Amino acid sequence: MSISISNLSKKYDDQTVLNNISLEIGEGEVVGFLGPNGAGKTTTMKIITGALSYNTGSVKVCGMEVSENTLKTNALVGYLPEQNPLYQDMYVKEYLNFVADTHGIKKEKEQLVNNLIEKVGLTPEFHKKIRQLSKGYKQRVGLAQALIPNPKVLILDEPTTGLDPNQLEEIRNLIRELGKDRTVMLSTHIMQEIKAICNRVLIINKGEIVADYPDISQISHFDENNLQFEVEFLNETELSGIENISSVSGTGHKTFSILATKDIRAEIFDFAVKTNNKILTMKTVERSMEEVFRSLTK
Repeated sequence: MSISISNLSKKYDDQTVLNNISLEIGEGEVVGFLGPNGAGKTTTMKIITGALSYNTGSVKVCGMEVSENTLKTNALVGYLPEQNPLYQDMYVKEYLNFVADTHGIKKEKEQLVNNLIEKVGLTPEFHKKIRQLSKGYKQRVGLAQALIPNPKVLILDEPTTGLDPNQLEEIRNLIRELGKDRTVMLSTHIMQEIKAICNRVLIINKGEIVADYPDISQISHFDENNLQFEVEFLNETELSGIENISSVSGTGHKTFSILATKDIRAEIFDFAVKTNNKILTMKTVERSMEEVFRSLTK
């Protein structure tokens, strides 16, 4: 596993920020890490990078315990923090050369920096000072610096904050491309980002992992304890005698919206047979990612 976290807890004085969380992220996964403000997203990411210590548990990057091998794991992780800390008075290429020096990269440094400038789309702007760049190009510089050690794991904390629609699409495409040959963990509040970039979603709330969708398409369905159906009968009826229904709202007593605690489609068919009625349509109602997020993080 590229990232393996087991029973991780983190406290600040008496405040528990992470409460015994466990997760694993495999090589080549692009994972969206969702949660409300203060849920523990940034803390988790900083711990993975080695920037924060932790109280109990295990955090491994490519099989190595971070607390015991910080220098080695740092070389495997590229990190773009939410507040992108750049030296504003440096030229783009000058800054990237400086970052390469901090990583001890000497051999073929010039070629590496030039390749990254091209890869992240900085070629039209590389001759400028960083303070002269737009927000979108500054994010590209941040991505380039995170890629300098050729990391196997890329941690991106709110990488698209403040970008306009054109910049958003450019950065999305870039992250998708980067995710082809490395593990990416991406934190964002923008649900469209998750849909556009990620193939897996983790949701954290109040320091605990509350959901893990290995396939992002699963997030549009209700969980097994909160299913919703829409049913249309041929004739008017009153739904009764069906167990595991939480609530029913009816339109004209032919069409019903049903909220249930389990899959009750078979029971609905049995009800139709018993009452000598016919079902014209029945479908499971999908919910938006925003609804899923709200229900899990109340």
